[in-house]
Amino acid sequence: MKHTDIYEVLTDKSLLGKTVVVCGWVRTFRDSSAIGFLELADGTSFSRLQVVLDKNALNIDAECTKNGASVCVTGEVVKAFKGEGAELNAKEVKLLGKCPPEYPIQKKRTTLDFLRTIPHLRLRTNTFNAVFRVRSVAAQAIHRYFHDHRYYYMNTPIITASDCEGAGEMFRVTTQPFGAKEKSEKEYFENDFFGQKAGLSVSGQLEGEVAAMAFSKIYTFGPSFRAENSNTTKHLAEFWHVEPEVAFAELPDIIEIAEEMLKYVMKAVMDECAEEIAFFDAFVEKGLKEKLTHVIESKFAVCDYTDAVEMLKKANVKFQYPVEWGCDLQTEHERYLTEVVFQKPVFVTNYPKEIKSFYMKQNPDGKTVAATDLLVPGIGEIIGCSEREADYDKLVAAMKVRNMDMSAYKQYLDLRVFGSVPHSGFGLGFERFVMYVTGMENIRDVTLFPRWVNNIM
Repeated sequence: MKHTDIYEVLTDKSLLGKTVVVCGWVRTFRDSSAIGFLELADGTSFSRLQVVLDKNALNIDAECTKNGASVCVTGEVVKAFKGEGAELNAKEVKLLGKCPPEYPIQKKRTTLDFLRTIPHLRLRTNTFNAVFRVRSVAAQAIHRYFHDHRYYYMNTPIITASDCEGAGEMFRVTTQPFGAKEKSEKEYFENDFFGQKAGLSVSGQLEGEVAAMAFSKIYTFGPSFRAENSNTTKHLAEFWHVEPEVAFAELPDIIEIAEEMLKYVMKAVMDECAEEIAFFDAFVEKGLKEKLTHVIESKFAVCDYTDAVEMLKKANVKFQYPVEWGCDLQTEHERYLTEVVFQKPVFVTNYPKEIKSFYMKQNPDGKTVAATDLLVPGIGEIIGCSEREADYDKLVAAMKVRNMDMSAYKQYLDLRVFGSVPHSGFGLGFERFVMYVTGMENIRDVTLFPRWVNNIM
């Protein structure tokens, strides 16, 4: 139906004095003897539109005032009684869709835990409306950053025969029926759709490297799937992954790119979602705006893993997990480094090769790889990054140590045979980024329909 978006009514001053038609959902209704006030939202604006009802002039169906009902209102746009915005003096109110009293979004029970059980309705609350507005702007800013820097956007396969991480944490893809009668695993997969074992991709990196060997600078931005039995506030079975790959780039180069991109997207969110950030600052994480401003204005620190371990061992803090060289840093260690030692984001570099993936460039010391994690205050790791191993023999040796099936990686290995070059890339978990810029503490609250172990709604 022909109507005007609430965003336009609130922002376009040329509409003052004009009659418009708006549609939306009732968020609140306040009543007095002669006048009623509806607050409407249609999703085009974080702010709601106040509709003034003259009860003596209008015959209003009581269903139009119920929380959650959808209505169509014809009225005159006038200057708001308070502030600089606008409101609507209603001339006609039509009911589009009733909303019964059992509508679950009520102030008295809208906790985040409860809202997680109704993902199909929670977007109508202020919190989730703001989260997904920020998420949309952040996604657009990521594409804009890479496009403006002449990266090419690649769509890598979701179904794959190789495990990027080499850790066997993939979801299996199969068309085989339950109770298939094959006599062996080999026969089972030979009779499957692809004629071999297949799974959902944990990362587009390997295919991204293929593209980078032709285009120099590419990025992927799509879903990844990990079958980890992780029931934490930072893990999902399905998440969105931002993964640039850059040819002729060593570790310091990709660190510079990661810092620049992160700051660019944060600034875009702050500039384009000022209302939403103010809301999060007031109701979700006090000081959020100051935190993001500090990150944007800071020069990120760079610290060698070995030095970081020494700092942690000397810290006058009792960590739950002991720190020794060779261990993977835990969230408590990462937050200590960012919040106490450096008080800003820090790239921790040159991790022990045993705790990192097979594809990372081996350093001359024989013990570490040219890898880095970007740690940020309040959350810990947000980006995983490395220079890729460009030497064929070294890559093969690393794969053999992990007993990997070399035949599944022939195309990847070929890149080291036909014109190999230094190249680097990183992976940003998009949901973790959205958590950071909104202050939300649970990753399940920044994705539309979260999937985690024993849960798929």
